[in-house]
Amino acid sequence: MRLFLMMAMTAVAMASCTTPKQNSVAPTVAQQLIERLDSLRSKGIMYGHQDDPMYGLTWEYDTDSSDVKNVCGDYPAIMGFDLGGIEMGDAKNLDSVPFTRMTEEVKNHYRRGGIVTLSWHPRNPVTTIDGGGNAGQKFPEGTAWDVTDSAVVKKILPGGEYHDKFVTWMQRVSNFLATLTTDEGQKIPVIFRPWHENSGSWFWWGEKLCTVEEYKALWNMLQDKLNTDGFDNLVWSYSPGMQDDLTAKRLLDRYPGDDRVDMIGLDGYQWQPEEKEMFMERSKQNLTVLCQVAQEHGLIPALTECGMKCMTEPTWWTSTLLPVVKEFPISYLLTWRNYKNEWFGPSPAKPDAPYFKSFYEAPTTLFLNDIK
Repeated sequence: MRLFLMMAMTAVAMASCTTPKQNSVAPTVAQQLIERLDSLRSKGIMYGHQDDPMYGLTWEYDTDSSDVKNVCGDYPAIMGFDLGGIEMGDAKNLDSVPFTRMTEEVKNHYRRGGIVTLSWHPRNPVTTIDGGGNAGQKFPEGTAWDVTDSAVVKKILPGGEYHDKFVTWMQRVSNFLATLTTDEGQKIPVIFRPWHENSGSWFWWGEKLCTVEEYKALWNMLQDKLNTDGFDNLVWSYSPGMQDDLTAKRLLDRYPGDDRVDMIGLDGYQWQPEEKEMFMERSKQNLTVLCQVAQEHGLIPALTECGMKCMTEPTWWTSTLLPVVKEFPISYLLTWRNYKNEWFGPSPAKPDAPYFKSFYEAPTTLFLNDIK
């Protein structure tokens, strides 16, 4: 019933969408995922959650646990994980997730029939001390949010004084990606979303910290490295942040090019209850532009990060988020992680749980059992 209703609801919207870029040769693992993402848009919008199987508001690293599953009985269709810390050779990422556990959960979700997306919040290569991070330093010194040096990108590009250091960091990313294989040795397809929210200036690769040319060179440098290493399983996602009165020109300001991007997304949050109307209006305006640009460039559109901080409005799932996204043929939306002091997904321990169940039951939304 959910499939029938969703197909009816999206027939008009999907009619205006172009098919994503196709390759004339045999499809790679990444191209197969792109085709799957595009096909699933005719069914609905996939729900995703960051660090979903790792921890929740009342548990940590339990086997086969998930706040989402504990609320609605189903896993999210998309699971997101972050590689921040891998560049240092650390055993755990910036959110204290062991990388060995991350590899395990990527394999588990792929085995279930789910889809995985990876982001990367690398430390600041200029201000981070070599040899194991900045032990004892307080946030944000040395982190991705450290913008005390306004020329980090320039300094890590070829010819820059920190280029060799960053080459080592990229190799460590490559080494981790090499662990993402099936038991038979097949590479697992993942959506890879580096250098995100570049339209802001809170990360060292942000708009005010590098030129357009430097940002594109940064993207190309990482992509060329991973392509050279044989990772044809990466679906590359370009994801700036939401902006007031977004235009296509603005969205594409630092866009690396059609030959380098497979998906295009936006990150946008509601931080306070009183921001509801603003969040809804901005989201609709931004998603309208996003879907138009995606159609024109043969890309898959997505809401790559979203959520309401600490879910202070329990009805948010059905009163705010669903009315916004159901109008647009986006591939998925991903809410950020559930951490004890700041959470964005559902939890059976919180009053938003019954409203998330209604969100789950809506014909517009897709979870793991809907996409297998």
